[in-house]
Amino acid sequence: MPSNESQIRDDSHSVRVCSAQITSVWEDPLKTLTRAETFIRHAADCGAKLICFPEQFATGWDPKSQKNIQPYEGSIVTTLQGYAQDYRIAVMGSFRERSSTCAKNTAVVIGNDGRILASYAKIHLFSPSHEDKMFIPGTELGIFTLDSLTCGIAICYDLRFPELFRIYAQKGVQAVFVPSAWPQSRIRHWELFITARAAENQMYILGVNTTGKTPVDQYSGASMTADPHGTIVSRANDAEQLLFSDIDPGEVKRTRSGFPVEKDRKDALYHSLLTMRG
Repeated sequence: MPSNESQIRDDSHSVRVCSAQITSVWEDPLKTLTRAETFIRHAADCGAKLICFPEQFATGWDPKSQKNIQPYEGSIVTTLQGYAQDYRIAVMGSFRERSSTCAKNTAVVIGNDGRILASYAKIHLFSPSHEDKMFIPGTELGIFTLDSLTCGIAICYDLRFPELFRIYAQKGVQAVFVPSAWPQSRIRHWELFITARAAENQMYILGVNTTGKTPVDQYSGASMTADPHGTIVSRANDAEQLLFSDIDPGEVKRTRSGFPVEKDRKDALYHSLLTMRG
């Protein structure tokens, strides 16, 4: 299985994570999850503490689909819980969550003991493809800890909204995972937003993208991790592969203390300027 293990730094203080850039079997969770097990096993064997899959990876992302909408007790989440326990690795996966009204586009984080650590429903739904007509937006953050690392969750289109990442930074988050289905036609924006969100918040941003062609769009992978300086430290090509990154929470602390942008923010002034007539 292709991987980028040669890019991994030997840093005993860092937390090794894995971005699983895979192609979904369209609207077939059973087949996709069966394929995903191989990736999970390999990531665990390589010492990763967590493996993150792309947006709605078990089915493929579709902004209008009402198929395979499941509760947490459904086959997608419970299968991932079983894999997490079997291979002793945390797993993050996005799925179409059943709710009392419309579905939610939800990412769930499962600990290596099978317990759900956190969940996050996509706040910014992709209105250009009418995702907002078929899904309801989330209203809460998704924060969890992975060893010494404080992590947050965003999904795809959320990358275009810096306010969300700013709040995560203010909450002490050091790395944000972004499972995505970012199309090939806008891949330049993908890198732009990942590096910008990382640099402006002095945190790691891990964009985990899908690849291949679906009935919705064409995807070209390019999963990547940017460090607190906005530098890309690991990057995938357009093929299915595992992308490993060592995330050092100490680097976030050093960056924020050595270049303390936070103290120069003027949030009260920004709010008054926004509400000022003129």
